[in-house]
Amino acid sequence: MEQRKAFAVVHGRFQPFHREHLTYCLWALEHGETLVVGITNYDRAAAIQEPASTHRHTDASNPFAYWERALMVRDSLLDAGVPPQRFSIVALPIHRMDRWSEHVPTDPATSLHLLRVFSAWEEEKVARLRDAGLPVEAVRGQPKLISASAIRARIARGLEWRADVPTATARWIVQFDGERRIQALSSSSPSS
Repeated sequence: MEQRKAFAVVHGRFQPFHREHLTYCLWALEHGETLVVGITNYDRAAAIQEPASTHRHTDASNPFAYWERALMVRDSLLDAGVPPQRFSIVALPIHRMDRWSEHVPTDPATSLHLLRVFSAWEEEKVARLRDAGLPVEAVRGQPKLISASAIRARIARGLEWRADVPTATARWIVQFDGERRIQALSSSSPSS
């Protein structure tokens, strides 16, 4: 592995933050002194439809507010033993890369953006990051073991879901009455 950067940057919707997201963050932290976690779709009302990910803008796919997801991420990282001074959680405008320098480190000398590629949407993000001149490391070919969509679907059907999320995420989902919220969004979704 090349020398660690000052900042390792990851991003996602984290709806909800699950165990594979935690693995992603811990992997990224190996590449930087400070992990910067960008939470996208932080303003759910401004979410934009993406051809490469047709569900990511829908209400049913975004049950948790930015601040709720920030708490899930924060407490999951803390529970995993990551010291608070080693990470920062920020809102990230995924569709406004021209404004990323206001939200996350973008200097190639000090930062690295890390992505795990599972679909056309992640490939699109890698291309956009590279087109913007940002330093990117993308990992392909690993199977996706956990899906936030599948977790939400299990919650909507009243099935067991806790095994796929860190304990801190499960605590917050229960405290936010997230099960009821997801079930209500699922029943009002046009696809249900």
